[in-house]
Amino acid sequence: VYTKGLMNGVTDTEFGPAVTLTRAMLVTVLWRLEDEPVVNYLMTFDDVNAEEWYTEAVRWAAAEGIVNGYSETEFAPNAPITREQIATIIYKYADYKDIAPEDAWAIRLEYADLADIADYATDGVMYCKLAGIMEGKEDNKFEPKAAATRAEIAAVLQRFIEGNE
Repeated sequence: VYTKGLMNGVTDTEFGPAVTLTRAMLVTVLWRLEDEPVVNYLMTFDDVNAEEWYTEAVRWAAAEGIVNGYSETEFAPNAPITREQIATIIYKYADYKDIAPEDAWAIRLEYADLADIADYATDGVMYCKLAGIMEGKEDNKFEPKAAATRAEIAAVLQRFIEGNE
């Protein structure tokens, strides 16, 4: 992801693999993967300022239905992103790319913490497991509410890109 220009370092000399990924970071990576498209979409999120490094990425992702906010006016760009949010966004991105499964599809999720996965995230978690994009954690847990690191999303994106080339 670094070589492809999808992710920058946290400094000129450090990638920051253990740094917690934010919602803005993930959206920006996907926007870069699409060659930074420009959209004419009214920004409805009050917490996304016009001059931030992630503003156009959020505008694009919201316009394309890839992301939602916590509300109509709150995106929370600097909030740590959870594993279930990542799965949902990756699934919506795959749908945007017309590579997500269509019609009736589902797989059985047998994670020990299945009950902790939010209803909105179930399809995303199923897709990411089916596509081999996201793996579970120790003790057969998905850890849906856990924050993800930059290294984790780099691995997820590598698997997504390689699986869809």
